[in-house]
Amino acid sequence: MSRIKAVNPLPISVIVLFGLIAGIEILLSIGSISLLAGQEGIGWRGWAFQQFALPAQLLGFMVETSNFSASNLIRLVTYPFIHGSFISAAFACVILLALGKFVGDVFSSAAVLVVFFTSSILAAIIYSGLVWTPFPLYGAFPAVYGLIGAYTYILWVGLAATGGNQIEAFRLILLLAGLQIAFSLFGTSPHWLADFAGFFVGFAVAPIAAPGGMKALLARIKRR
Repeated sequence: MSRIKAVNPLPISVIVLFGLIAGIEILLSIGSISLLAGQEGIGWRGWAFQQFALPAQLLGFMVETSNFSASNLIRLVTYPFIHGSFISAAFACVILLALGKFVGDVFSSAAVLVVFFTSSILAAIIYSGLVWTPFPLYGAFPAVYGLIGAYTYILWVGLAATGGNQIEAFRLILLLAGLQIAFSLFGTSPHWLADFAGFFVGFAVAPIAAPGGMKALLARIKRR
């Protein structure tokens, strides 16, 4: 008698992304409180920001000077792995696991990576073009919001196939938008621009990243 899996395992790509974000944050947190790392560890987070975060004006500088060096371009995909605090990284990991699991049930493991990094790159470019302060971009939320965009697309297609109200698919992002607006009243950073840019990129790239396109996606949704 064959065994029935009650829960599908996490995609390997989500496990790897989680491991990188959590592992880096644990290392930086240890350094911040000078445990095991010694006095030098206190500056690890600052060093990581200097090396891997994305300065808001960097892309404009690259275009003006035609300096598209690897050390500059790599920041487009490294900034999601650097966070300002343990709590921020923990929230990002929770959303990554939840949304990565849902998207990974429908998309391939490689497609999840495509959504994550495409959202990371394009959200950073949009952020750099819109931001009005020299606030650097860091943290996984733009890429994670890309997964929320892919999740929304899956719901949107599923509701269309079953005759449901497709507006329901946007309930999560509308809730997050309300929270972002509420927090903005207390002077939060302009990172919300990159977050929502990541969402729209994820929603737009989902039909391209979905293996087999729209027809195959509908078939997988109907089997769930």
